[in-house]
Amino acid sequence: MTSDDEAEAPASEGDDRLGRSGAYTKGVARRQEILDRAIHVFAERGAEGASLRSIARALGVSHAALLHYFDSREQLLVAVYDHAAKSTPAAPDATALSSLTDSAENNTSVPGLVELYTTLVATSLKADSATAREYFTDRFARLREELADRLRVEQADGRVRADCDPDQVAALLIAASDGLQVQWLLEPSIPLADVLGALGGLLAPPR
Repeated sequence: MTSDDEAEAPASEGDDRLGRSGAYTKGVARRQEILDRAIHVFAERGAEGASLRSIARALGVSHAALLHYFDSREQLLVAVYDHAAKSTPAAPDATALSSLTDSAENNTSVPGLVELYTTLVATSLKADSATAREYFTDRFARLREELADRLRVEQADGRVRADCDPDQVAALLIAASDGLQVQWLLEPSIPLADVLGALGGLLAPPR
């Protein structure tokens, strides 16, 4: 007989930084269900100061169920953000700027996730926050590379000025997006997507 977190078909393990996926197909589905619920809960209530036990109550699951998949509150929160980010991938034909603009616009529809993101980035700077530090270090490196590759394609197509360094611009675009989202949390009237979109004029080739 299988437990609530197991089924007959085995499944591969997930990323150890973000918890255990479950040894069986039903366990993987259960973990996904927990993360889906958590996205909605954090979107409505935020996660600041919430313990793992109180998060479990808000999700309608047992504390033991969370501990089956996640070793700590930090690990759960990083997994929730990662799950949410992967739920809205950039369109294959998106430009470097539009991919960030679309992502930021989507984030503003779920304010709790913007707050979760900024909280986790701040947490990653603490010496005892290895999970968040490793996740966001890798994430920023991957995002810089992806954006720089898009910018090189756009330069080759004549859509982005040729006299700028794609790697440097990629880092600047990320900084602009993150900084504007923090400002938006403090002042929601800021037209975040429009302000980000204005950077397109700076990247456009001279006429």
